[in-house]
Amino acid sequence: MGYKVIADKFQMDEMRVKYGPRKGLEGPFNFNGRVLYYDNKEGKYYDPQSDFYLSYNEWFQIAGLK
Repeated sequence: MGYKVIADKFQMDEMRVKYGPRKGLEGPFNFNGRVLYYDNKEGKYYDPQSDFYLSYNEWFQIAGLK
């Protein structure tokens, strides 16, 4: 079993102040410097900077899984 450190506490607090919770979405989550929210209804991640949902392949690239 392993783990991955996503960000330090200061970065997480700063991200939550700037982006904060959004109704109907989970998050914010920080993936390699990009802030994303997860929408359970759509089953996709939402990027508030571009105002679009990410495709499966885009999310894999951002998360560093591909």
